[in-house]
Amino acid sequence: MKIETIAIVGAGTMGGGIAITCLMAGLRTTVVDLSEENLRALSIRMDRHFSRLVDKEKMTADEARDARSCLSLTRALSDVARSDLIIEAVFEDLSLKRKIFSQLAGELPPRSMVATNTSTLRLADLADALPDPSRFLGLHYFSPAEHNPLVELISGDQTKPEVLSAAQEFLKRTGKTQILCSDSTGFAINRFFCPYTNEAARLLVEGVATTGQIDDIAQRAFDLALGPFAVMNIVKPRISLNAVENLAALGPFYEPAQPLQKVGSTEGSWNIEDHVQPVHSSVEDIVVNRLQAALFFPILEALGEGVAQVEAFDLGARLALRFGKLPIATMREIGRDAVELVLEPLLQTYRASMPKAGLNRVFEHDSGNGQQELVLA
Repeated sequence: MKIETIAIVGAGTMGGGIAITCLMAGLRTTVVDLSEENLRALSIRMDRHFSRLVDKEKMTADEARDARSCLSLTRALSDVARSDLIIEAVFEDLSLKRKIFSQLAGELPPRSMVATNTSTLRLADLADALPDPSRFLGLHYFSPAEHNPLVELISGDQTKPEVLSAAQEFLKRTGKTQILCSDSTGFAINRFFCPYTNEAARLLVEGVATTGQIDDIAQRAFDLALGPFAVMNIVKPRISLNAVENLAALGPFYEPAQPLQKVGSTEGSWNIEDHVQPVHSSVEDIVVNRLQAALFFPILEALGEGVAQVEAFDLGARLALRFGKLPIATMREIGRDAVELVLEPLLQTYRASMPKAGLNRVFEHDSGNGQQELVLA
């Protein structure tokens, strides 16, 4: 089972970025979108992308032309039938994705594999919309997909091993580092990154600090180029809210904070002050502890559920999110007792129990004996 031809459903930011990674690997790629305007915008984006590569002498003009010539744009969903792998990359909405898969069902040849680029939704909630769930899997790219090196490879309950192997080879060919995840809400990386940004919004509404102060503290505490509010402005608060809402079924801790609901639902942006006033050390300690707890708790829960191998979480934090100070490494550095102390206020607030199974995996330095395998490009 080899992947040579790709179809991507959705010509937006993510779909276009995924298409670029395929074209750079010399794969014939078809992008399907019902909007002619979206397809025109993607064509312009492609021209600019390859022109920049030529200008920077990263490709010759002939190489850029050859890569660009592998792209086909169409409004006809039936054109996916010529592809070995179809990747759905539409907005993160369960009903929309199910609708797309129902429409695809009648166009799929028996040999085709189907993947969803979902960032938080479980494959189990999508698979029954397809005629053959055994050929269905998740490929979660991180934005910008053409540059971000990480992809979460998600295996559904019915995904065949040979389908997973073919996807692994495809990701290697397109230059992506991959981590294998089981089918769980939020998978590995958004399972902790969304709560981290959500906790920043809680700190804001509680009046602990301003957006700029929280960003500044987070940048220094976790060795980041950007704090949580700046990142949400880049991703768009509407999309951040949608991702957090998709995690809410996991429990009260995961429910979206009121400021995120307000900013995200109005499609606005966070107002981050240009000149940040310094805060007292006690305030800084509160912000750091709260953000650490919001990272540690979901990671430990996910580890207890066997979502991914221990090292996958730090790999994702480093490659996909650009954390300089990594969560698993930090837990090991400060020790189990300190981790439990950081988590205690969160557990009391949300009436949650200490995720001891996850703690055991972290402090046993599990490097591969868990349920999942870490896959590297």
